[in-house]
Amino acid sequence: MTQKLLREYFELCPDGQCAIDVLTENERKRVINEGAVYLVGVCQKSGTKNGNGRIYRKETLQREVENYQRVIRERRSLGELDHPDDSVINLKNASHLAVKMWWDGENVLGKFEVLDTPSGRILKDLIKAGVKLGISSRGLGTVKEVQGQTIVEDDFQLICFDMVSEPSTPGAFVSPQADISPDINLYIKESKGFSKQEKLNNIIDDILKE
Repeated sequence: MTQKLLREYFELCPDGQCAIDVLTENERKRVINEGAVYLVGVCQKSGTKNGNGRIYRKETLQREVENYQRVIRERRSLGELDHPDDSVINLKNASHLAVKMWWDGENVLGKFEVLDTPSGRILKDLIKAGVKLGISSRGLGTVKEVQGQTIVEDDFQLICFDMVSEPSTPGAFVSPQADISPDINLYIKESKGFSKQEKLNNIIDDILKE
């Protein structure tokens, strides 16, 4: 059976608050001194039907998360802003880098550094504008039907994690807040008076003018 592109959508931690306890001392210094931005959220889930109706076995995800640790150590764990329709990571669209990944029960959590690239700067400005974002895994694999359930088979290969605007999972969004600790520097109050599309257009226009 031919492998197909499998994309799953999840939420970043509400208000980014779960980032507080996972930032290293060096990362905290970068946030304060350089304005660095880190995002944390659930990247994958095992044993649970996701928004696309698929279920991932834990042993399959454990293997892929373990393999991905080497990619993280080598700083090759790039992701894109928006979801391409292929299995290739386009470097010109890279916006963030996975810097840590770990298990919390049946959930896979990840920590991501927003990069100082054109797409990364757009991502950072979208966050500052209060735009709701989700995270989406991208991988290759096949599925099979077992007793009415769609199971991702053991040939699944994790590619990367992308930042997206329209998760398929209900409520899978970042919720910006007005008051966020300044030493975290993740989100600021959502601007008022503009529609979501107007805010997106204004942010992109400002970046292209720089």
